[in-house]
Amino acid sequence: MRVLAFEDSYDIEALLREGGVDLTSVELRQHWNTMDCFERIREFVPDVLLLDHYIPPVKGDEVLRGLLELVAAGQIDRPRLILGISSSSEANEGFEYAGADGSIVKFRLAEHEVWSR
Repeated sequence: MRVLAFEDSYDIEALLREGGVDLTSVELRQHWNTMDCFERIREFVPDVLLLDHYIPPVKGDEVLRGLLELVAAGQIDRPRLILGISSSSEANEGFEYAGADGSIVKFRLAEHEVWSR
């Protein structure tokens, strides 16, 4: 499974390992900003996309909206699963409203069902 994370404050791999997730079959790439986010998504072709809300220079919900527009236009493939991973429950609700498949507070990311599939 290919996982792409846009998160600027916390090491996603460390959060998952500390949470007991077996990452042997996971190729995880993390970007600490959203510069060139669509090119990065196109190049990596993630199965799972993790988006933080408060990340520079483009907030995660804006990345999501832009991505979904590109998907609708046939210009980029949609990841199988898009998750909002803000530390703010309100921001995560905004991700779901904007079209994410789900959301989870980033500190509980290791508990998400995607890791047990």
